[in-house]
Amino acid sequence: MNTMFFIMTVSSLILVTIVSPDSAFSIMISGASAAISLAVRLCAIYAIWLSVLDIMQKIGMNRALDKLFSPVTKRLFKGESEETRQYITLNFSANLLGMGSAATPLGIKAMECMQDGSEKATDNMILFMVINATSIQLLPATIIGLRAQYGSSSASDIILPSLIATLISTVCGVILAKAFSAGSKSKKKEEPNLPEPLKGAAFK
Repeated sequence: MNTMFFIMTVSSLILVTIVSPDSAFSIMISGASAAISLAVRLCAIYAIWLSVLDIMQKIGMNRALDKLFSPVTKRLFKGESEETRQYITLNFSANLLGMGSAATPLGIKAMECMQDGSEKATDNMILFMVINATSIQLLPATIIGLRAQYGSSSASDIILPSLIATLISTVCGVILAKAFSAGSKSKKKEEPNLPEPLKGAAFK
């Protein structure tokens, strides 16, 4: 991935220099300025929401939410610890309210807790990513704010269509993730359980 980003960056700089050499330096300076500005804003947002997360943990709100959503999280994310399910629950709650800035650090924490020590994503990690990508939006606060900012006469009209669309996409995503997970497990069971030295030789 780092190699791909490096190739894209270098090729873009070369093309800009060839096509419009006069504006190459101004583009690079403005891009660097925008990147620094974005990093500062994101740092401030994540610092605030991580502080909110710490407060929620200290007052016990994470345990209360975990009890509320535990029938769903225990069924979907089997084998995960209580702490992991709490992070998952808080992430889902933030996404339900359309607070992506709060959901991101919570999602990162949940992913860290679900790691099994290997470099391969587990089935629960894949399912969690799918649910975050589809993300049921009960109250899309960010979109409503943007619509209001750009002069929408009825910024909240998006609530019902957004809820229906994200509910369908989340249900489909969960079904597909579970189906692929079950399929991969059944294939592993069908593989012959041979000793390590014989596994390669058995198919020659």
